[in-house]
Amino acid sequence: MISKLPDLLSCNPSKRVLPKFQFFLSKGASKSDIVNLVSKNPRVLSPSLKNHIVPTYEWVYRILKSHKETIALVILDPAFHGGNHVPSNIRLLIENGVSDSNIARLLRNWVQVFRTHDMLKLVEELKDLGFKPTQTTFAIALHAKTYVIENMWKEKVDAFKKWGWSDEDVVNAFKKQPYCMLVSIDKINLLMSFWVDQLGWDPLVLAKGPSLFLLSLEKRIIPRAEVVQFLLKKGLRKKNASLTCPFVVPEKLFLDMFINRFKESSYLSKLYQEKLNLPCTRDKTCMSWSKVF
Repeated sequence: MISKLPDLLSCNPSKRVLPKFQFFLSKGASKSDIVNLVSKNPRVLSPSLKNHIVPTYEWVYRILKSHKETIALVILDPAFHGGNHVPSNIRLLIENGVSDSNIARLLRNWVQVFRTHDMLKLVEELKDLGFKPTQTTFAIALHAKTYVIENMWKEKVDAFKKWGWSDEDVVNAFKKQPYCMLVSIDKINLLMSFWVDQLGWDPLVLAKGPSLFLLSLEKRIIPRAEVVQFLLKKGLRKKNASLTCPFVVPEKLFLDMFINRFKESSYLSKLYQEKLNLPCTRDKTCMSWSKVF
């Protein structure tokens, strides 16, 4: 602890350290919480209690409405130690109409968002794109904009454009499903290559259904694509029917809609299971739907 915060040796502990312990204890922290705090992250003892710790705690508690959650964040997460970005960014989000539920989502899942120095710029940028601060997608989009650095963002845009998307297509896909900018470039190219080169399907369909980028290529896209291709070739599915629908519906509904209702169900089921049971070798960069949502 001293190696991380050597000036503790020269301080008056009854003035600098004890009041902070007493504050956290008064909010419900246990003595073991305090021990963990000091051993894992002694830098929390560095900021001013009055000017930093208390106002930060109060802003976070105002949103989370739980002392237990607030204590866990404020005393353990590095985002809350040093500077006043957290309270000022929470205040800025509130002033710009971001709902408490969205701010709470950010605090619980992506607290690093509050470290940014460019919160106002990012909020205005998202508003200009058409994101509404009261909707869940706003929080996800803000997370994406703070998590993906500018150069990487441009590289991902270029990856989409390489497959025929326009800048407008990328923006619209991001608005529909902000998570699509959080997948890796490898995942973008893997799905696009399979969709365009192997299936021969229009890449712009994916711009209208960007949620497919969140699905496992091996465990969802490839097995279901085999079924859909068979149905299209046999004329059992209209050529103008949605290409994205078969991939986003739950498993039971997929089986009912695209396998069990046809007289070829036994063949379709075998085809589907064979692809489903292939070892996952290429899709190392994908996010599963359940983990994302």
